[in-house]
Amino acid sequence: MQSGNGIEKIILGIDPGTRILGYSVIEIVDNKPRVMVLDVLYLKQISDFNLRIRKIFDSTLRIIDTFHPDHLAIEAPFFGKNVQSMLKLGRAQGVAIAAAMSRDLSFSEYEPATIKQTVTGNGNAGKEQVAMMLRSLMHFPDEPHYLDATDALAVAYTCFVERSNPLAEVREKLNVKSKKPTKSRRKAWSDFVSNNPEIIN
Repeated sequence: MQSGNGIEKIILGIDPGTRILGYSVIEIVDNKPRVMVLDVLYLKQISDFNLRIRKIFDSTLRIIDTFHPDHLAIEAPFFGKNVQSMLKLGRAQGVAIAAAMSRDLSFSEYEPATIKQTVTGNGNAGKEQVAMMLRSLMHFPDEPHYLDATDALAVAYTCFVERSNPLAEVREKLNVKSKKPTKSRRKAWSDFVSNNPEIIN
C-alpha cells in the first residue's frame, strides 16, 4: 500500500499502560523502517482512572489524525499475578484499539515474548536490551526518557518484520478463513469417546 511521498506503509505501535503509555510511529520506505515519532503519554498525574482511559482514547485519535498510519500494532497484556493490573492494562489496550477502529484502522496484537524474540532473538530480553537493539537497527538519534516508548517501537518493528514476509498476506487470509472455536485435546478426546463408545469397548 502506498501512503504517498514514496512511503509504502506507516505503522503505529502502542505499548498500553494506564500510568505511562508508549507510542511510536514508523514509516516504511524501500522496505526499510524509519522512526517518525517516539514518545509516551504520561498519565500518572490523572487520579481518576476513567479520565485516564478517556485520555488514552482521545490521544490515540490525535496521533492517528496527525500521522495517518495504515495499521496499528499493539502489545498484548501479559499474564501476571496481579489481576487488577491485568484488567486495567486490558482496558487501556481496548480503548486504543477502539480509537483505531473508529478511524477504520486495521490492527494486530503481539505477545511480549514474540516482540522480544523478533527484536533481540531472545524472548526473555529486558527492556534495556530491546531499546539497545532497536537503536542499533533503526539509528534513532535521541534516547527516549522512558523505555515504554522503545517498547512501542518494538511492537511496530515486529509488525514490520512480520508483514515483510512474502507469506504474511497469505497466512493472514488463511487465519481469517480458519478461525473457529478450538477445543482442548482433552475435551476433544472426551467428545470422541462419548460419541464412539463401540470403538473403546
